[in-house]
Amino acid sequence: MKLSHFHFDLPEELLAERPAENRDESRLMVLNRKEQTIEHKQFKDLINYFDEKDVMVLNNTKVFPARLYGNKEKTGARIEVFLLRELNPETRLWDVLVDPARKIRIGNKLYFGDDETLVAEVIDNTTSRGRTLRFLYDGSYEEFRQKLTELGETPLPKYIQREVEPEDEERYQTIYATEEGAVAAPTAGLHFSKHLLKRLEIKGVDFAEVTLHVGLGTFSPVEVEDLSKHKMDSEEAYVRADTVATINKALTEKRRICAVGTTVMRALESSVSSSNTLNEFGGWTNKFIFPPYDFSIANCMVTNFHTPKSTLLMMVSAFAGHDFMKRAYDEAIKEKYKFYSYGDAMLII
Repeated sequence: MKLSHFHFDLPEELLAERPAENRDESRLMVLNRKEQTIEHKQFKDLINYFDEKDVMVLNNTKVFPARLYGNKEKTGARIEVFLLRELNPETRLWDVLVDPARKIRIGNKLYFGDDETLVAEVIDNTTSRGRTLRFLYDGSYEEFRQKLTELGETPLPKYIQREVEPEDEERYQTIYATEEGAVAAPTAGLHFSKHLLKRLEIKGVDFAEVTLHVGLGTFSPVEVEDLSKHKMDSEEAYVRADTVATINKALTEKRRICAVGTTVMRALESSVSSSNTLNEFGGWTNKFIFPPYDFSIANCMVTNFHTPKSTLLMMVSAFAGHDFMKRAYDEAIKEKYKFYSYGDAMLII
């Protein structure tokens, strides 16, 4: 498979600027791989495709307010700082992206907040856009993190051109998010409401959780035509013992195991044993899934509609089958489904 196989023309008006009014009332396209059929539903109809003892696997990562705005010393130039990864809690070192990157040099200081109590010093230029910052803050670590939360903004994807609104703080977060560490939401999970989760639970569907802290690497463009040469950024992931037990039991019983989102699929496929069961996992994964690929754990998935040439689209293509995926995306454009983070959903069974 080549990069060019994943190109399609996506009308700009189909990029979702806002979420659906109610989480579980976004549209849902259902792809049946065996029958090669496509159905058009609402997300809350998802419940009709699951039975007692089927398993839904959720990513419980929580988005933190990763976007800060500061001013450069002397010039006062406004600089956007996007927190990517905490390198060392004790020394308060962070990997960040800065914009505009050309204005920032090693040794520069940046000031944040009206009172300028949070200061950062640039100590390394690691990549063309990336930097390492050391935050200079006198308080405790807890106070420092509180300050970051106060000053930070919900990191909506760049394609959303409007200002961040109060509702984004809640809506750009799954309702089951508990483990802080993501700089982007695992968007397939945004469609689940408390009501829908309760209905699934009453029906007897089991839930298992993994943690994969979504980094910007998920959205990094692929810049090589030969997909085998693309390197994914690493993301931190955890698959714990209770999840392993639930999923391996479902595998044995040949139940439906549904990965809610590409991040869940990556976490599961990063921790497969030699006998094609699930292992515990804790660490970093840079797994890149593109066709052809044999999936070991999940036999169904929920995902959003992805942008052309994205690694997310490649994973969906590997799972649904490339020709079927292309047919579904043609239909989605014709039927005006909404794409990307706040967009509509797809269930592949």
